[in-house]
Amino acid sequence: MTKIRSFVFSPFSENTYVLYDETKEAVVIDPGCLSQAEKLELKEFIVENNLKVKALLLTHAHLDHVFGAAFVKRTFKVDMYLNELDLPILADVENRCKTWGIPGYEPVESDKPLKEGDIFTFGNTELAVVHVPGHAPGHVAFICHKSQFIIGGDCLFHRSIGRTDFPFCSQEQLLHSIKTKFFTLPDEYTVYAGHMQPTTIGDEKKHNPFLK
Repeated sequence: MTKIRSFVFSPFSENTYVLYDETKEAVVIDPGCLSQAEKLELKEFIVENNLKVKALLLTHAHLDHVFGAAFVKRTFKVDMYLNELDLPILADVENRCKTWGIPGYEPVESDKPLKEGDIFTFGNTELAVVHVPGHAPGHVAFICHKSQFIIGGDCLFHRSIGRTDFPFCSQEQLLHSIKTKFFTLPDEYTVYAGHMQPTTIGDEKKHNPFLK
C-alpha cells in the first residue's frame, strides 16, 4: 500500500509529497521547501521513518515546485526527473526569484527525462507518467492505479484549475489535458494537487465550474 505524506511549503502554499510503501523505498515529488526550517522538516520526516529516497520527481519546473530540489538531490544523493519541455522553465527559475525578490533558491539541473508512457517504479509502487500540458509545456502527472490516486501538480484543483497566464501556458490545452488524461479515470481516484486540499475525479466532474 502506497502512503502519501504531504507538506505545505513556502509563501506560495505549495504541496510537496513524499510517497512510500512497506518496503520503505520512497520518492519526493515537487519539493517546494524554501526556508531552512522547511527543508529540515522534510528531512526529519524521511529520516525518522527510515525511508530510502530513490528519486526526485517533478510534475513541472515552476519556481514554487523546485525551491528545495537542489537540497533534496544533495541530501539524499538522488537523480532528478523532469520532462524535457520544461527545461527552459527550470533554467529561468533563478532569474524569476531575483525579479520577485525571493531569496534562498539554489539552482539545480535535471538528470533524467520523464515522458508520456513511462512507468516509474520504487518498492512495490508503480507510477504511470502522463503528459498534461497547459499550465506548463512539460507538465506531467503521476498515476498510481493500484492505490487509485494521482499526483497532479498544477492541473486540476479542488473546484478550480491551474493558472494559464504565465508564459508557455494555454487554457485550451490545459482543459484538454484534464478531460483526456484525468476525466477518463474512474470517479473514485483521488487527486493530490500542487495547491489546496485533495479532491476526487468524480467530485470535479460534477462541481468544477471550469469543466462544465
